[in-house]
Amino acid sequence: MPDMYATQAVTQLVPLAKELDENKVTPGVLGFIVFAVMACAVWLLMKSMNRHMGKVDFKETPTDVAEPTKAPAAPAGGPTT
Repeated sequence: MPDMYATQAVTQLVPLAKELDENKVTPGVLGFIVFAVMACAVWLLMKSMNRHMGKVDFKETPTDVAEPTKAPAAPAGGPTT
């Protein structure tokens, strides 16, 4: 019996669909809401990125102060190829 109600609802909406202009399509309120949510998400991500980039220390240590690194020791058996 629920199928009968769905069929009646669809048959009542068919004449309304014919009144729409097929050449003019607009996104409507739902499109605006989706766009606004995405814009807010991008704004929040950029704000968070700016905060995290502010915490990064870009100062490099001078090379003469840094301790020299030792070369790794060669294996006892010699190079194998």
